[in-house]
Amino acid sequence: MDRITKAARLMIVSDLDHTMVDHHDPENMSLLRFNALWESNYRHDSLLVFSTGRSPTLYKELRNEKPMLTPDITIMSVGTEITYGDAMVPDEGWVEFLNQKWDRNIVAEETSKFSELKLQAETEQRPHKVSFYVDKAKAQTVTKQLSECLEKRGLDVKIIYSGGMDLDILPQGAGKGQALAYLLKKFKDEGKTPVNTLVCGDSGNDAELFSIPEVYGVMVNNAQEELLQWHAENAKGNPNIIHAKERCAAGIIEAVGHFNLGPNTSPRDVADFMECKVENVNPGHEVVKFYLFYERWRRGEIDNCEAYLASLKACCDPSAVVVFPSGVEKTLHECIHAMKTCHGDQKGKKFRVWVDRVLSTPIGSSTYLVKFDKWELSGEEQSCRVTTVKIDAQGSNATDGFTWVNVQQKWLEGFEKDESTSIF
Repeated sequence: MDRITKAARLMIVSDLDHTMVDHHDPENMSLLRFNALWESNYRHDSLLVFSTGRSPTLYKELRNEKPMLTPDITIMSVGTEITYGDAMVPDEGWVEFLNQKWDRNIVAEETSKFSELKLQAETEQRPHKVSFYVDKAKAQTVTKQLSECLEKRGLDVKIIYSGGMDLDILPQGAGKGQALAYLLKKFKDEGKTPVNTLVCGDSGNDAELFSIPEVYGVMVNNAQEELLQWHAENAKGNPNIIHAKERCAAGIIEAVGHFNLGPNTSPRDVADFMECKVENVNPGHEVVKFYLFYERWRRGEIDNCEAYLASLKACCDPSAVVVFPSGVEKTLHECIHAMKTCHGDQKGKKFRVWVDRVLSTPIGSSTYLVKFDKWELSGEEQSCRVTTVKIDAQGSNATDGFTWVNVQQKWLEGFEKDESTSIF
């Protein structure tokens, strides 16, 4: 909550499975396109919120499987848990709020009387969420009867059916929409209400997000019937909610453009490295562009052209040094020269590079320290270097770009790799 000192320019609140993350996209290209757009244009003054039905355990599993960014806020377990930052610090005020008229033991007792309900894995049972599987044909009847039973026991609950099989029982005040409303009120009380908020979803447990006033919404192209039906019955005439033409994260990018919420051209969609520019130049874009070029060079997707390498060298101070995680030092010009030998060495292979948590701090009138996590996927192996770059702006407001002055790296614990073949 403290990273942004004023109102966020944009807050994106997105479901994960089949919304931000496309499980039918083995290359994760729509997700990588979103990552590049966010880090190059939005990270420095906007907020990214993941809102998922997953428990913390399954959420962390997904982050290890997919090239996902680190959100500023994570809403998990269908809106029953709110945490902040990479450390996932819980919101204790939200916990206290959900404890009202909630008794998990009574829920367990009453649900045990329904043979149609099959308990989900232990990891999915949370302090304010009890989760089951139920056949689609029986869901409506079970929901109605169960709601009446729990009401008689003095509980005020919410039962959410989604995905054609998942039934979640929560406190009445919980849910993805209520969690978002809580956050928006919190921001308002601090005088930092986001300028624009975009909610994104694909299934029934996302419907609440679209009912929050004054937000924009996108149902991704692959949205499930239950969400489309909710929209037809409750928000068909709302111009602030669209059904995207694109799937998953590509649909989110589409919505950013549709509602004119800011830039919506991902650097990954720009074919020519030399033309990869933004209206508002910032260090984040410089970093994204640099490592995207590196990925394309290794994949052999751009020509082995001296002009490209000369352009890279022109962006680096002649004395600029890279300090590798092992402590080995090389000049940036040496590293760029070494790239000649690895052009296309990852062609046709599963090789991707992306950056996360790109945050810059001015340390002079035209000098910045930029910190970020640089991720590299090679085959099935992921590695990550926590990187700090010192850069100088060229011209007024960096209109002529940036000059790289120094690069320091260290391994992110648990994501080390052999450094002998490293270039950047």
